[in-house]
Amino acid sequence: MESFEYLMPTKVLFGKEVIRNHSTLFENYGKKALIVTGRSSARKNGSLQDIVDVLEQNEIAYCIFDEVEENPSMETVQKGGDFGRKEKVDFIIAIGGGSPLDAAKGIDILVANKDSTKEDLFITKPMNTIPLIAVPTTAGTGSETTPYAILTDHQAKTKRNFAHTVFFDIAFLDAKYMMDMPDAITINTAVDALSHLVEGYLTVKANLFSDIWAEKGLSFFSECMEALKNKNFTYEIREKLLLTSTIAGMVIAHSGTSLPHGMGYALTYFHNVAHGRANGLLMKAYLEMHPDKQKVQKILRCLGLDSLEDLGAFLELLLGEKEKITAKEVSEYVEGMISNEAKLKNHPGKVSQEDLYAIYKKSFNIV
Repeated sequence: MESFEYLMPTKVLFGKEVIRNHSTLFENYGKKALIVTGRSSARKNGSLQDIVDVLEQNEIAYCIFDEVEENPSMETVQKGGDFGRKEKVDFIIAIGGGSPLDAAKGIDILVANKDSTKEDLFITKPMNTIPLIAVPTTAGTGSETTPYAILTDHQAKTKRNFAHTVFFDIAFLDAKYMMDMPDAITINTAVDALSHLVEGYLTVKANLFSDIWAEKGLSFFSECMEALKNKNFTYEIREKLLLTSTIAGMVIAHSGTSLPHGMGYALTYFHNVAHGRANGLLMKAYLEMHPDKQKVQKILRCLGLDSLEDLGAFLELLLGEKEKITAKEVSEYVEGMISNEAKLKNHPGKVSQEDLYAIYKKSFNIV
């Protein structure tokens, strides 16, 4: 058996009213908090109010940066970092889906290193951090248990993972914040979690522990598949989707993602295709070309499916009609992906431009 390392420093607290039931923990992190969130959802689902209540209960001052957009830009992270420095905060609480959680990781670095800029987020060098708390309100990215932050670089016209390792100190998981989530977001984020489990299970960095988590996560996802098809999202299903997402984050924290993630970024940037949806549309073709057929079959067994055709039919039912992209665009995306060494080296075996083109062609309507 090959040697490996495994580290998961994030404390995960799960259950109903988990924030209120662990309110005294916030006293451990300082006298002033910066709350990082999106423009409206945290107010609508009650998560922001729960955080404000426990901060006021513990006499902890706070300020709010609520300008995080979907697929957050480097510029937004810089603005949040400048705001946090000005307010002299001791710790950060991120509330929302993957965008606020990812943005908060970048903001954390900028606040902790007063002379740093957004360009430093992509330079590998030791940098300080301040305590960081996550309150995820979607079930897809798993950002609460990964060290990654995916930010939009408008100059490079793509999404990039920053160069630092930043784990949340605590993640508070409560499915009540997801009860009114729109069906489309529920489905796209669930498929994102599935893509993390699938890709993480198949990368060259997968290990014994990450595989154990991946198989458990796939089993949880299988218990939600009928509900996803019927759009019947009970509290129990929401809890299982949330656990699936968090487990998937624990998987890719060690194994990373692979081709669908790298190939999907162009669809998100240029065509505004939701991240999880893009990954899901690419999944079947990716699995068809993957060399580890034994592991691919294990994925299908964990999902309770007999074949890749069954998986494809399930994803087609969830995701609907494929987007149209031109042959010229595909060629450009292939050129961009073939230079993405981080994603290519995570795939076992050599990947050619022809391989990538074939995956795109099978996954989208080429016009």
